[in-house]
Amino acid sequence: MIKSRSRSEMRIFRHRRLRKRVAGNPSVPRLSVFRSLKHIYAQVIDDEAGNTLASASTLDKSLSDSLKNGADQDAAKAVGRLVAERAMAKGITTVVFDRGGHIFQGRVKALANAAREAGLKF
Repeated sequence: MIKSRSRSEMRIFRHRRLRKRVAGNPSVPRLSVFRSLKHIYAQVIDDEAGNTLASASTLDKSLSDSLKNGADQDAAKAVGRLVAERAMAKGITTVVFDRGGHIFQGRVKALANAAREAGLKF
């Protein structure tokens, strides 16, 4: 009998498949997105050194006070702008986008578009 996979198991399967092709280095780091039911998180990562260069989430004090909900597209746009500003402050202009196994729509797309509008190239 074949065991079917749950949605979360399939997302992890897709993410592992994506990570075979998407990797960050010091000159072009990886913009990784994690989405939970209540919040959204973004990190700019140098995979060769294993360092997080910049990060933002709906749990940041600067965002959590102004947002009424951490799990909508407005929150994702705010996180995208904030992570782009923090990356640009460290001299990072180009990244590789890692959608974390999620489909590129909704909150993930809103975060990506906001980061692009704030100046990141990917």
